[in-house]
Amino acid sequence: MTFDDLPVASVTREDVASHLAITSRLLEGVTTHRVPAVGFVNEENLLSEGVTDPARVNLLRQWLDAGLELANHTFAHLDMHETPIDRFEDDVVRGEPVLRELLRARGMTLRYFRHPYLHTGTDLALKRRLEALLAARGCRIAPVTVDVEDYLFATAYDRSLDLGRHRTARQVADAYVPHAERQFEYFEGLSRRLLGYEVRQILLLHSNTINAERFDALARMLERRGYAFVTLERALEDPAYAAPDDYASPHGISWLQRWALNQGLTEDFLDGEPVTPKMVRINAGRGLEGRVLRRLDVIHHAWRRWLGAKTSAAPAQRHPAPERSLHKSLVPGKILRQTAPAGGPSRQFAVPGPIPNPGGRA
Repeated sequence: MTFDDLPVASVTREDVASHLAITSRLLEGVTTHRVPAVGFVNEENLLSEGVTDPARVNLLRQWLDAGLELANHTFAHLDMHETPIDRFEDDVVRGEPVLRELLRARGMTLRYFRHPYLHTGTDLALKRRLEALLAARGCRIAPVTVDVEDYLFATAYDRSLDLGRHRTARQVADAYVPHAERQFEYFEGLSRRLLGYEVRQILLLHSNTINAERFDALARMLERRGYAFVTLERALEDPAYAAPDDYASPHGISWLQRWALNQGLTEDFLDGEPVTPKMVRINAGRGLEGRVLRRLDVIHHAWRRWLGAKTSAAPAQRHPAPERSLHKSLVPGKILRQTAPAGGPSRQFAVPGPIPNPGGRA
């Protein structure tokens, strides 16, 4: 398991106290299930008013105290596909200083890097250039085979709680693990069809509220499916990960999907990936309905602030106008499913044949 956007990713909770609570609860679940996770850090998230905040650095120390590993996710979470390569490389290097010092103090070294958005380059020459920089700095790219879009669940959950829509927040949380299990079913099947066996999966998660709330249920689901939790280093020993990554396209997709496209397989081969539930996407602000709901939420927030100010200015008013739930008038529409990315890379490679995994899933 891997977690991105450390120390914490939240659209509504920016204070250190909230981040401490999220980190503590998440790590409690991780350590309870003995998951040797790696956390990928954006050092910009350590800043407060432009200065590194010791309290936020201490959140990273909690990960190390739990026996986990930290890695680089760039300084400011820049998109490689929208950033000049020189600036992106600078951001990679800028994302290292605090990490290297924390790791050095524990006798550890910085070993891994992950691209934000899983955007690894649309030009093979620039892709290879960055790979060379990372190799020179002792870092290996951390792939992803399973992405459950937990960030959408976290966004919908956080915004629902912030607006006092507790029933919606509960519905979002309850949908999370079942959706994750459907994603695992899909990628397990894709791996068997593509490789002839189930690769040692690498799961992408984020350090956020939905995982703090539901990590125990997520881990139990994976244990029930026969998974054992292994280190990223152990997962990368699977021969499939030794194949060159020649995927150069705008889409940030699973390495299993990349390998399929690299082999020249058509997008039809990738069909069947589960879609994040519509209710979650809308409450996360995605699609037309989500954008409309988000705008109504902004209006609702402003109206509540105005009502609070008016009530404070006129304390004698005994029966202020009741609040209205503006979002309830939204008429559901259609959200189109995203299709698999078009355009394969210029080279193909042979994927290793069937390799037994007698120890169960990993």
